[in-house]
This record gives sequence, C-alpha cells and structure tokens, in this order.
Amino acid sequence: MKIIPAIDLLDGEVVRLKKGDYEQKTVYNQDPLKEAESFKNAGFDHIHVVDLNGAKSGQFENLSIIKEIINTLGLSVQTGGGVRSQKDIDRLLDAGLGGVICSSMAVKKPEEFLASVKNNPKEMILGLDLKDGKMAYGGWLETSNKSIEDFLNPLIEAGLQTVLSTDISRDGMLSGPNTEMYIDLQSRFPTLDWIASGGVSNLQDLTTLDENNLYGVVVGKAYYEKRITLKEMAKFNQ
Repeated sequence: MKIIPAIDLLDGEVVRLKKGDYEQKTVYNQDPLKEAESFKNAGFDHIHVVDLNGAKSGQFENLSIIKEIINTLGLSVQTGGGVRSQKDIDRLLDAGLGGVICSSMAVKKPEEFLASVKNNPKEMILGLDLKDGKMAYGGWLETSNKSIEDFLNPLIEAGLQTVLSTDISRDGMLSGPNTEMYIDLQSRFPTLDWIASGGVSNLQDLTTLDENNLYGVVVGKAYYEKRITLKEMAKFNQ
C-alpha cells in the first residue's frame, strides 16, 4: 500500500480543517517547503497537496508554492482544489504536476473531464468525496444526486485509473477511516486504484487498510498530531 503524506495549503500555510469547514482550521507549519522537505528526507517521493483557497475560489492561489516543492525538492505532487476546466488541467500539467485531482469539474463538466481522462489517463485522478453517500463538490459545499455507478462507469471506459475517495464526515476527525466504504467501492469497481483519504488516526488504521489491499492512503492530521511517525508511515512504502 502506498502512503501519501498530505499538505493542505490555506493562505500559504500548512493547515488542517475539520470536516472541510474553513472556520475550523489548525495551522501546523507556516513554511510548506520545509514540511515537504521533511517528507522527502523520510524517503517519500510523492505527496498530496491541496489548495484550499483554490477549492473555494477556482483560482490556483497556492500554485507557486506547489511549483517550488516540485522544482526545489524534486518531489512528485498530486494536487486538487480549483480545477474547473481543461485549461486548468493543462496549466497544472505544464507546471509539472504528476497527478491532477478533479471533483467539481467531473460533476459540473462531465464531457470535458471525460476527454481529459482520455488524453491523460495516468495523470487524471477523480476526487470522489462522499457526504452521506452522495458525491460532494465545490469545496464540499454542494452534493450531486447522480449514482456512483452512473458517474464512474463512463470514466472507467474512458481509461480512468485512480480515484481518491474521502468520507467527509471522517476528514480531520481522527475517528478512523471508513474502511467498510473503501472495501465496498473496491469490490464494486475492482479495475480502479483506490486511494483512501480522511479519518486515519493511528498505525492500526493503516494496517487495516493495507490488509484490505487498498492501493493507497493519504495521511494528514494523524501525522501532524503526532499519532503516526514518518518512520511508521514509510515502512508501508518499502
């Protein structure tokens, strides 16, 4: 199982939100580059960076920081937040991103996202954020009534390989990941690489996800709150 350390950027700082609520933030580091460097020094070559400003505004307000992480440290970065069009995707790929996560665009502009998947199947990552079983988008402020099957099947046919899925009710709460949800999604859509995100609270959570053959898991708050060490996280990638 691939462990992907997370950096959530808000106003240029490393933060975490509770349940996606911008009013409930905790700042962990005012220097994102130093945070990313600590991941590199621990042996990680790929990280997850979210532009929380961009998720709300639709602008890549923290892209300069992400480019600095890529160019200065040589890390591979997957990012989401503010991706609204093919033009946005092209801009991120041109900036050196190794993975582009789309949720709002996939819901609001399905044909355009479908074309993006066909053009860049390895780089495109669907952000399937679930709120009470429904797909959430727009900074988790809106939900879609479309079924997951109707949403995913055309994308799979187009070549989609990777889905990053978050149970919003668990995000930032350190209450444990919704393992049953990931097992269910993985069994229903076995051709996809599923990356779990949200809720990881300790080493046992990672072990459980690993035992259930998840492709990957994003680890954020559990690391920042010192519930899991970088050394423990890195062992899963060896």
